[in-house]
Amino acid sequence: MEISTEKIKAPVAQEMKIFEQKFKDSMKSAVPLLDKITNYILKRKGKQIRPMFLFLTAKMCGDMNESTYRAASLIELLHTATLVHDDVVDESYERRGFLSLNALWKNKIAVLVGDYLLSRGLLLSVNNDDFHLLKIVSNAVKEMSEGELLQIEKSRRLNVEEKIYFDIIRQKTASLIASCCSAGAASVSKDAELIEKMRLFGEKVGIAFQIKDDLFDYGSYTEIGKPTGIDIKEKKLTLPIISVLNKVSDKDRRWMINIIHNHNEDDLQVSKLIDFVIKNDGLVYATEVMNRYKNEALEMLTSFPETEVKQSLINLVEYTISRKK
Repeated sequence: MEISTEKIKAPVAQEMKIFEQKFKDSMKSAVPLLDKITNYILKRKGKQIRPMFLFLTAKMCGDMNESTYRAASLIELLHTATLVHDDVVDESYERRGFLSLNALWKNKIAVLVGDYLLSRGLLLSVNNDDFHLLKIVSNAVKEMSEGELLQIEKSRRLNVEEKIYFDIIRQKTASLIASCCSAGAASVSKDAELIEKMRLFGEKVGIAFQIKDDLFDYGSYTEIGKPTGIDIKEKKLTLPIISVLNKVSDKDRRWMINIIHNHNEDDLQVSKLIDFVIKNDGLVYATEVMNRYKNEALEMLTSFPETEVKQSLINLVEYTISRKK
């Protein structure tokens, strides 16, 4: 049975409530339009997985303080900025079931709001001498940008090997969760070994998280409805497809590549490819790899004392691969 995020959040529920107000304060502006837009952003917040990772890690590693709250605000400000810019670049008019900023206020305003959020995050760190936190989060943003560009480059050529796939998701997705965990630890401790351990823990969780997202493209298999095939339509080579490409005959490989390259908008052809990947254990393999990364992450927590906080962190890791969406 899937554990609710509310139950996972319980050991840091009070801190999360305080954080929500501090995050709201960090976005305030003297410009009425900006305040209107940032309030819209705040109302659309999701399950708050990133702040949960940060607060649970911080509380497990030491005593939470103002620096912990600033670390959470910094990550949310910079990450929200990247999402706003992504929606503009992708010409996406919806996010989490709500209209995106560019859909409501057009591209120019959306880009400027993203820039504003980025600057607020930088100033929050600089004004409080949190340079160690700024370094962690800035590196994550750099990695995310490089991961996106690497994916675009490789998708065009359709020559993604498994190693390159992991390079992409480590940078594009895992680096952000890694920064949450390392920033959480860095906000309560100066122990470089502990901070690096929690960064690596977050990276492993992030990789498992992304593989779970890959599996959602095969909806009927993962019990979330019909297969979407969105990744295939966008010519993204994910782990299930890559694993099958690496083991089938040259003839089948050419057939698979042809569909992705030339028939990715044809629902019937995409469905045939999805069926082929399933029959050749592409999803079984991806699930095994996902579980391996999850177990490696959980193994890294064994040295910590058994507490309610640690158990919630374990449950949060389990949740990342058992979630339904």
